[in-house]
Amino acid sequence: MFFGLGFADLFFLVLLAAIAIVPVAIVLMGVMMRRRAKRFGYPSTGAYLRAAPRSDEEKRDAADLALKGLVICVLGLLFPPFILVGLVPLFYGGRKLVYASMGLGLVDDATQTGA
Repeated sequence: MFFGLGFADLFFLVLLAAIAIVPVAIVLMGVMMRRRAKRFGYPSTGAYLRAAPRSDEEKRDAADLALKGLVICVLGLLFPPFILVGLVPLFYGGRKLVYASMGLGLVDDATQTGA
């Protein structure tokens, strides 16, 4: 017993705390991505997430985004709601890293014509 609480009480409190933290984490990630998009000169957050990295700083940022997503997903093994939060940065950061490794950041997306 921990402070007079049983196992079921502690489990419920931890579950409640995890559920309360998930919306806060989603809002903070949105704010963080919006700031990055403005810092790199993109017109919107969606344009930033879809674009291939153009500079070394953007490549480092993509790696950071992917690793943060991976850490949140691993945390989700303990608290399952975090997996859903971590999948977003893991996907977009990983995609940007793959684009950079294929050299797709060398071509400006705005000059490409649709196929």
